[in-house]
This record gives sequence, structure tokens and C-alpha cells, in this order.
Amino acid sequence: MTRLDQQMAFLNEIDQLKSVLRATTLCDGTRMENSAEHSWHIALYALVLAEHAETPLDTGKVIKMLLLHDLVEIDAGDAPVFGTHDANAMALREAAAADRIFGLLPTDQAQAFRALWDEFEDNETPEAQFAKSLDRMQPPMQNLASGGGSWIDYAVTHEMFEARIGPKINRGAPKIWAWLQPKVAAFFSAQS
Repeated sequence: MTRLDQQMAFLNEIDQLKSVLRATTLCDGTRMENSAEHSWHIALYALVLAEHAETPLDTGKVIKMLLLHDLVEIDAGDAPVFGTHDANAMALREAAAADRIFGLLPTDQAQAFRALWDEFEDNETPEAQFAKSLDRMQPPMQNLASGGGSWIDYAVTHEMFEARIGPKINRGAPKIWAWLQPKVAAFFSAQS
């Protein structure tokens, strides 16, 4: 296969991400979001919200991570944060999916994209931490807009949200967490 053949094979394969449904609805609550829409949406979050990062970031790198991070769901599926799944088994499925999907590309692109995916998963660099925070922030924003969405479906409590999501958003985007936290608290308080 030529380089262009490999690139087109990759682009055709990743079209499948549009068919992976997530646990979160759209903001208007009319239907479930798919993983491709999620990736596009949080890439825009990065473009719009980068100024709120604690340190200057390579915003282009953050956007690339966010566009690539969920491609593995084509093979591994989506694992809702409040769902029940074996995290270790999921990590193995996602790593195998990354090998296969990025392996469709020419070697140089495969290595570069896989390195970005690994960096996002490792969550150690400022860019990865900010990207992970946005990845965890977008579903709550949609749940707030849709009247609870997946929080209702998964019987999420404020305490569960604070324990499971709060630290993940706060790690890479404390200013955004400080803005979001009272909105989430008000939502759960109104449900009591």
C-alpha cells in the first residue's frame, strides 16, 4: 500500500467512531452522544478554554490528543465513568485497539499518534492533564444542560461525583473546576 492508501484506510476506519454511543446525551437531551461528537466537542473546549489553564500550553497538542483519545473505542467500546467495568481489562483492550488502529497509518504517523495517545493516557504532562480534565468536564456540562442525563441513569450522587470526577477535573484545570463545582452542587442540592 502507498502512504496515501494507508492514510485513507485509517480515515475510513475511524469513521466507525460515529457509531460508538456514549452514556451521555446531547445538551438538549434528545439522543445519546456518539464518541466522534464527543471528541470534536472537547477539541473545541480546548480551543475555547485554553486560556484558563494553570500554565501556558501547546493548545494544538491538546487538541490533537482530544481528537485521538477515543479512537480506541472503535474496538474497546465506551466505558462510562459511573458504569461497572474492569478498568484493567479495559486498559488492555484499549492498548490493543491503539496498536491496531494507529497501525493502519504509515509508520511515522502511527508512532506520532500513538505517542500522543500514550501521553494522554499517562496524564503526566500539562497538556495531557488539561486534556483529561476537559474530557471529564464535558459530560457534566451536558448533564447539567439536559436536566441530569446520565447522572440519573446511573443514580449518581453528589458525593460520587465529587469523589470520582472532581479530582480529575481539578488536576489539570483547577480554575474550571472552581467554576463548575458550585453548579454541580446546586444541581444535586435541588434533587434532594
